[in-house]
Amino acid sequence: MKKLVIHITLLIMSIAAFGQDSLVGLGHHWSEDQANLVMKEFSTEWNDLASWEKRQERIKKGIIEGMQLEKMPKISKNFNTIIHSKLKMDGYNVENIAIESFPGFYITGNLYTPTIEKEKYAAILSPHGHLTNKRFTDFMQYRCAVLARMGAVVFAYDMIGYGESDQVEHKMPIALLLQTHNSRRVLDYLLSRPDVDSERIGMTGGSGGGTQTFMLTAIDDRIKVSVPAVQVSAHFFGGCVCESGMPVHRSADHQTNNVEIAALCAPRPLLMISDGGDWTRNTPRVEYPYVQKVYSLYNAEHKVENVHLPLERHDYGFSKRAAAYNFFQHHLKLSSNIPYDEGYLEDFVTILPPENLRVFNTANPKPENLLQGNQAVMEYLKIGVEQ
Repeated sequence: MKKLVIHITLLIMSIAAFGQDSLVGLGHHWSEDQANLVMKEFSTEWNDLASWEKRQERIKKGIIEGMQLEKMPKISKNFNTIIHSKLKMDGYNVENIAIESFPGFYITGNLYTPTIEKEKYAAILSPHGHLTNKRFTDFMQYRCAVLARMGAVVFAYDMIGYGESDQVEHKMPIALLLQTHNSRRVLDYLLSRPDVDSERIGMTGGSGGGTQTFMLTAIDDRIKVSVPAVQVSAHFFGGCVCESGMPVHRSADHQTNNVEIAALCAPRPLLMISDGGDWTRNTPRVEYPYVQKVYSLYNAEHKVENVHLPLERHDYGFSKRAAAYNFFQHHLKLSSNIPYDEGYLEDFVTILPPENLRVFNTANPKPENLLQGNQAVMEYLKIGVEQ
């Protein structure tokens, strides 16, 4: 009876916010006050490992069904990889790369690799969010270069509709599905490389890149270490259709939020980075205690951390990157060969202009089989939007 009352309460709150027919919750789905109560109500849905894992499976199923992931084409081992323009930098290399997500649709990005010779490296997926200049920005280049010099193969890739991923618009109806599938294909590619250790795979991104990080981590156990930055919030579901434009948080028989989705990482190492200037300002008091409670079920409290920066705002700036470097170094067994003087030094990184990082140019034209336009992609996939 108690669970029925909770479900009805959450349903009423959702209807009040978005209307009776919608299963999609965009943006500030609840107020901070409401979200605080919701987390307490979610806690009553489980009380031991068995009951949590039952809820965990329902949440995971809701994500996969809500974004219609199982309708995507069967995963191919052929990536039709385009890779060129390798530059040797100070302790790392940069290459321009594109791989085929599904026939006619390409993921564009850059591959950062260590210069130190090893038989096997860790690997890290590095999606970007809606922050300035996206994949080409300095903070993306800093993050990827430092992690590569530490001993990881790092794949930085475009969100759809940004950078060179211009086959569809960013705010197209199935953006969440395409970006999750793209991330899964990047993971497949990294695992296909003979120089990558499948037991040392990490993922990190800020803002919308944080959403991509906890979404893939939730449904794919091959991600071993997860660092979503400035995005795990009890009340904010993501301000873009690429984060919450499909019904992954709610169905006829369940309601969840991004805190629980991030918690599906347990018992794998998880670092939640938050700050005082956005929707993660309550993380130490609301979101993190809930996730800690989940990890305690696995006796894995030492594998989940929160770095909260109350004086900072919504970005993936230096102090947030430094926290990620430490976390990845420990859990992915990376080296510590980064200059350090009362903090990490990133001055060895050369910030390259966008033209040096582009995959497609006169010498390297786009493939001839490109699907072009929202409608062409959706018709090829035979996938629409259900709400």
